[in-house]
Amino acid sequence: MIKEYDMDDVAKVLEVWNSSLCKKVELGGLISRNPTAHKWKATYRSIVLRELTFWRVTDLLNQMVALSEAGHILGARILLRSTIETLGILIYLNQKTKAVLDGEETFNTFSALTSQLMLGSKNMTTKIEAINVTHTILEKWCERKYPGFFALYTDLCESAHPNYEGVCHGYSYVNEKDYETIFKNRWGELYAGTLGGLTLQFMRVFEHEYNDVWPEEFEKLEKWLEDNDDKLESERAGI
Repeated sequence: MIKEYDMDDVAKVLEVWNSSLCKKVELGGLISRNPTAHKWKATYRSIVLRELTFWRVTDLLNQMVALSEAGHILGARILLRSTIETLGILIYLNQKTKAVLDGEETFNTFSALTSQLMLGSKNMTTKIEAINVTHTILEKWCERKYPGFFALYTDLCESAHPNYEGVCHGYSYVNEKDYETIFKNRWGELYAGTLGGLTLQFMRVFEHEYNDVWPEEFEKLEKWLEDNDDKLESERAGI
């Protein structure tokens, strides 16, 4: 059951987020912090990916709040759907980092994955193919960690697509007594009351993954790279 919250509650959290956006990542500072761990490009890409997801999620939610305040609930729900897809990237990155630490994934595979997450495309803008966000990231990996995650996402997809909910349910209802179909924009009455609560639910997950999970796993990865540096260098040299 999604609790009802006013979108003002979302806006208050966004005020903090807007003032907390990272302005730049300096490679020199990272190398000074840990030259062994940060000679590998994957660590730099992981840091940049973390900040990129924060920038995109914040931008999407700022626009979502603006649409909601203007009464455009369908557009707000579509933007929330995009926000969840972006959150999925961070969750996936954190889980794959843990997989390296647990010995379930090789570092070379993880390194290639960070390139795919950062540079992947579906329209051939880049030479790297993008990962399937819906089925690989959200349905498989995010749902594994957060049960019910994918169901909420697919519910938003139904609003975005011209299926029953996106067309008939959103713009009409049947007056069975008089045998007539009434046309009306129903998005506000259907979803405005739960939009704030649903949004805050995903914002809490993002804050946890950004503030708690990523730093913990990343620090462990730095230590892991120090401990395994000789092995990785031998593999790189083909020895």
